[in-house]
Amino acid sequence: MSGTGRKEDEVRRMLETSHPQVPAALAARAAERGARLLRRRRAVRRLWLVTVTAVVVAFTVWAVVAQPWQAPPAETTPPLEGW
Repeated sequence: MSGTGRKEDEVRRMLETSHPQVPAALAARAAERGARLLRRRRAVRRLWLVTVTAVVVAFTVWAVVAQPWQAPPAETTPPLEGW
């Protein structure tokens, strides 16, 4: 008998036996846990979006104030020769 046939036989034997008893409140607990996980994920996503938005706003304000794309003014003037 091949490995696949043996596994199928084992699965069939397991399915033919009586099913174990599950707690009565299992579905309610699972739904409660799922809702809690969804709320947590939603809160983390909102926190991440607020943080990213704050970083973008801070960078924009810094860029407008500092204007890093412009060359800094020269500290000294070049000598005037040839007048």
